[in-house]
Amino acid sequence: MTQRPATHAGSWYSDDGPTLSKQLDQWLDQVPDTIDGIGPIPQPGARIIIAPTRAHRHAGYAYSGPAAAWAYKSLDLSHAKQIFLLGPSHHTYLPTAALSPHSTYLTPLGPLRLSSIVTASLHSSGHFDTMSPRTDADEHSLEMHLPYLYKVLERAFPDGPASFPDLVPILVGGTSAEVERVLGTVLAPYLADAASVVIVSSDFCHWGKRFGYTYYLPSSPSPSSPDTITSSSSSSSSSTTITSSESSMNPTTKTTTDSTSNAAGYALKSSHKTPTNPPIHASISEIDKQAMRAIESGSHEKFLANLRETANTVCGRHPIGVVMAALEILRAQEDGGRAEREGGGARDKGRKERGRFQFIRYEQSSRCVRIGDSSVSYGSAFAVL
Repeated sequence: MTQRPATHAGSWYSDDGPTLSKQLDQWLDQVPDTIDGIGPIPQPGARIIIAPTRAHRHAGYAYSGPAAAWAYKSLDLSHAKQIFLLGPSHHTYLPTAALSPHSTYLTPLGPLRLSSIVTASLHSSGHFDTMSPRTDADEHSLEMHLPYLYKVLERAFPDGPASFPDLVPILVGGTSAEVERVLGTVLAPYLADAASVVIVSSDFCHWGKRFGYTYYLPSSPSPSSPDTITSSSSSSSSSTTITSSESSMNPTTKTTTDSTSNAAGYALKSSHKTPTNPPIHASISEIDKQAMRAIESGSHEKFLANLRETANTVCGRHPIGVVMAALEILRAQEDGGRAEREGGGARDKGRKERGRFQFIRYEQSSRCVRIGDSSVSYGSAFAVL
């Protein structure tokens, strides 16, 4: 029985439990209890979320923490017995996915118990490797979610860590579309279980020369998806938050424009004149919204097509792909079973939206205006299943 220490605590985020707890509580409490166009959160059955990964070595959660709070406050833990945490591999090449060798993950707030039973079951499928202790320790995409996860579990299970659901961390590598479908097939039965919760770790566009990505869309964002741009700051950083109109992110009101239908973009170079129509940060927003619309469509292939079109640097694209593939399988099974029982017929609206993500928050770490600027985007979403 081994424990994984909180290797990034004290450098990427606070290692002081009370300080960290207060910070997370503040961000969660700032999220409204009701979201326009959606209603009260969490929605019953909202047991799958996409939440930001990134923290800064010096600023901690100051950049992604407020956005992540929207995803975590949207999470329905009322029936949770096992929590799957999927994150992208940043340091080790993996053609598939890998599981943790440890029995416990430590956080500055307390321990999180891993599920030996589910881990063994996944291993038996033959499609999962095992992380080395070094790989597990080096990777931040899983660890950065542990304090938030502990905090929401603490709120939902007041009897303490012994009563918390078991954790199943999964590190997803540079998977092909076919491997994502295979992994999705393995995970689908777990997602079908109402006792399973899924957290997908991902940031969105990493824009700037330092990320090797300066893609620019010369056309203005669609007027049907307006942005409200407001400045926000914390004690350790100053950033620009771009909050998409919640109604434009709502599947019941968003446009049906194909995610790759905008004018072709190009990579900005230092020799180019600084573009203003639209400003760079607005172009980044549109690039991200195209990816988000593809994710909201529920089509794994549409999401992959969008990434081929824009090469958007969504760091969690492979974990997202795995979960989307699993959800597609479950929707197909549900549709097939219902058609057999009812002899076909139209699906009701509530059923149609099951297992499809809804994005409720979008932010950028900074507002890029010049070609030399850089930013990371954060999106929070949930899916009801």
